Amino acid sequence: MPPTQQQFASDNYAGICPDAMRAMELANRGSAQAYGDDQWTVRAANAFRTTFETECELFFVFNGTAANSLALAALCQSYESIIASDIAHVETDECGAPEFFSNGAKILVARGEGGKLTPDAIRAFALGRTDIHFPRPRAVTITQPTETGQLYSLKEIGDIARTCRELGLRLHMDGARFANAIESLGCSPADMTWRAGVDVLSFGGTKNGMAIGEAVLFFDPALANGFDYRCKQAGQLASKMRFLSAPWAVMFETGAWRTNAAHANACARHFADQVAGLPGVDILFPVQANAVFLKLPPDVTAALHERGWIFYSFIGDSARFMFAWDSDWARIDTLVQDLCDITGARPSPEQS
Repeated sequence: MPPTQQQFASDNYAGICPDAMRAMELANRGSAQAYGDDQWTVRAANAFRTTFETECELFFVFNGTAANSLALAALCQSYESIIASDIAHVETDECGAPEFFSNGAKILVARGEGGKLTPDAIRAFALGRTDIHFPRPRAVTITQPTETGQLYSLKEIGDIARTCRELGLRLHMDGARFANAIESLGCSPADMTWRAGVDVLSFGGTKNGMAIGEAVLFFDPALANGFDYRCKQAGQLASKMRFLSAPWAVMFETGAWRTNAAHANACARHFADQVAGLPGVDILFPVQANAVFLKLPPDVTAALHERGWIFYSFIGDSARFMFAWDSDWARIDTLVQDLCDITGARPSPEQS
């Protein structure tokens, strides 16, 4: 079957990057102990601890829903609550999994610009009601980058973390595109997580070039107590764990996790630069990672679909374009040219 033409609807559309594929092939040679008692998993764990400069507790799971939901369940009792942005993935796209795995912890949503939480919003929920009839706030979750592709600065993360400490709350970071945020901010993983006050991180591998797999990092080891049992109970304990862990080991060692993210981010900036100013086309949010949200007239949206382009429309009725480790410059320029043709604009000198 011939390959389909590349689309930019989601970075989940991308294939497996060469480093991850090579790791899988190497891990496939011979046999290894099961359930994480193998040298690949040890090697990956060591790579994480070296990269994050701390002796964190970490676990590998199959997908982001499990990573986020089980991490939040580890922070909350069933009668407690989780403060999140109103467009956070855990609120809008996890099919109730955080509530399910926590046996009922409620998600409290706050509106914020660009999908960001603020210390004031957190404080309002934490102090607004303290009676026994209200689910006691216990955790805060922030998405980095946010669902609109924007970034929390290190200061913003630190301010939120200090507010959490003041109020006795734990801080979780949904890092489905963690590598893109690191590459954009130019900081270390440690500075964006535990040094800033983050307690638990869900680190996305799938969107960074892996076939499957996410990691959950606990920077306070006490919070990880029993998490291995949560993973087993939730069907997230891989028997052939080496195939989840090996790509992490190789991609950390070669630096591919950052190279992949840098390419995706650069593609997003290139696309945004080319379409800025096209008639009727507005860029809705600052392009800070690998996402570009466009406000398009209905006829332009329809015309793009007619030309075979696939993209999702949501968050302010926008068209979202996501760029991945393998996004092709020429294919991006074809999309730009189609937008120019549809809107009647002349292509930029780079496109002509």
